[in-house]
Amino acid sequence: MGKCSFLQEFKAFAMKGNVIDMAVGVIIGGAFGKIVSSIVADVIMPPIGLLVGGVNFTDLKWVLKPAVLEDGKEVVAAVTLNYGNFLQVTFDFLIIAFSIFMFIKLLTKLTEKKKEEAPAAPPAPPAPSREEVLLTEIRDLLKERK
Repeated sequence: MGKCSFLQEFKAFAMKGNVIDMAVGVIIGGAFGKIVSSIVADVIMPPIGLLVGGVNFTDLKWVLKPAVLEDGKEVVAAVTLNYGNFLQVTFDFLIIAFSIFMFIKLLTKLTEKKKEEAPAAPPAPPAPSREEVLLTEIRDLLKERK
């Protein structure tokens, strides 16, 4: 019985709209991240590398300890500080953050426009003046006499 109710609770939780929306968002976000990483690595960074002398940023590193070679084969790998990869990831992050900022800004503008375009409710009719109220009462009284 314990397993069955646990599975039912889990199914109810997983089928809630918020969880499904979040899962879709995570999947789309991952795909978006790959697209932006490709734009940065394949489109933006090559011209920047060319401007700074043909440097490929992901290859930039600082060798802390060189590799140990024996008979032309690497026995112990070099110890390196790969700051070029860090620069690449930083550029990726900045472009993703900027893209998300622009997307949210666009969504905000569109939702504000929809609110402005929504037809305003017709104004409520003005309240009758004192004279109109008195005349209505007189009319009602005259109707009752007949």
